[in-house]
Amino acid sequence: MTATTAENAENAENAEETGRPGPAGGHPQRWLILGVICLAQLTVLLDNTVLNVAIPSLTEELHASTSDIQWVISAYSLVQSGLLLTAGSAADRYGRKKMLAAGLVLFGVGSLVAGLAGSTGQLIAARAGMGIGGALLMTTTLAVVVQIFDEAERVKAIGLWATVNSLGFAVGPLLGGVMLDHFWWGAIFLINIPVAVIGLVAVLALVPESKNPRGDRPDLLGALLSTIGMTGVVYAIISGPDKGWTSAPTLASAAVGILVMAAFVLWELRIPYPMLDMHFFRNQKFTGAVAGAVLVAFGMGGSLFLLTQHLQFVLGYGPLEAGLRTAPLALTIVALNLSGVGARLLAKVGTPVTIASGMSCLAAGLAAIALLGSDSYGGMLAGLVVMGVGIAFAMPAMANAIMSAIPPEKAGVGAGVNGTLAEFGNGLGVAVLGAVLNARFAALVSVSAASLPAALAAAGSAQERARIADSFSSGLGTSQLVGAVAVLVGGLLAAALLRRAERADSAVVASA
Repeated sequence: MTATTAENAENAENAEETGRPGPAGGHPQRWLILGVICLAQLTVLLDNTVLNVAIPSLTEELHASTSDIQWVISAYSLVQSGLLLTAGSAADRYGRKKMLAAGLVLFGVGSLVAGLAGSTGQLIAARAGMGIGGALLMTTTLAVVVQIFDEAERVKAIGLWATVNSLGFAVGPLLGGVMLDHFWWGAIFLINIPVAVIGLVAVLALVPESKNPRGDRPDLLGALLSTIGMTGVVYAIISGPDKGWTSAPTLASAAVGILVMAAFVLWELRIPYPMLDMHFFRNQKFTGAVAGAVLVAFGMGGSLFLLTQHLQFVLGYGPLEAGLRTAPLALTIVALNLSGVGARLLAKVGTPVTIASGMSCLAAGLAAIALLGSDSYGGMLAGLVVMGVGIAFAMPAMANAIMSAIPPEKAGVGAGVNGTLAEFGNGLGVAVLGAVLNARFAALVSVSAASLPAALAAAGSAQERARIADSFSSGLGTSQLVGAVAVLVGGLLAAALLRRAERADSAVVASA
């Protein structure tokens, strides 16, 4: 064996162990592999939003209240958020391919159980179980992207990954509308099964194994603490409008959530193998990207939760019609990212300006929907397009910023951080904006009911039903405006922190 051959063999072995690209700069089948893992990613993301158009069906067929619906959506997000960091750490240590395959299996089984659920309690439990598989999928997909592409192609690859990420949020309502137009609500879960099977076969055949044998141990207690803490906080937000913000259950839940999250932070600072290294937050680039990622998910997840209710309950569209009318958001994102507009903007003006521009567009789109889309679809259409522009610019830039601020050998943990932020922001957006809607709606009408259909059913006249519908529309508008303000403030904060980090890095380089 020649020296060159031996060196290449050693490089290949190191690439397999650490997951880093080999001497050629990337895996020879990297683009095909990217397609496979994007299919797996899309399955998880579709499940986050496909439920939005099924809200009226679940309300009627399972007699679900607004809080029940919020928990059906949030249970999945909260469990997944709590486990993402541990799943990423496990993938780094035991193998990203193994964790990706396991995630597809668990997600498929959970989808089967959810599709056959006969009550909201069973559905919530099944959704929580699906969150375990979703955590494995969310962390390993981005980690594999980072490992099989070299630096020259990585930004483009993350951009395509982020396109699928955004597409999943936007296409979910459309897919859900098609399914509900022909089948019962359980079909929106059962459709995941063939996709999971196809993805599993492709992963086993194409995706290379990569791991870091010296990776940190999974932090199981940290995962438990983060899950309990976030659940307590979000439960307080959900139950506040119904039970009262000063009621004992709401205050107790909030107190438990805050205390457990504080314990999580202290635990992570003390142990040698933390699930989330709190020292990452000393990196202003990381902190800025974190702030932006949470707020864009907050605005997007919460607004879609409200938007589909607006289209069906207020404007009177059916599930398929409502899904079709959210399609401009997806089409805008796909067109801009596939044409490379976002990547060129990032290269030209830098990460801070790209994120600030994207988040400002997202906030403007939410405000347009609130102010112009209350009575017709025309104003809503303009808001959806502007939202799509903002997401196409901001989301890839933030994902790249987060991953570049974390050591390459911890790609799984980095992906876990990115996924945790997205899932936590999405669940928090649904909870907070849903709570604002409930509070505003309850303040405007005197009818005691758990949902809009129940309030309309209890109305005694056409005039009262019209007043109830107007009150619900007003609550939706208020919620969208709250989301717009949060997104705008988060975008400006993220941009300022990233700009400061870049200046600090430039000063260090200049002094060296």
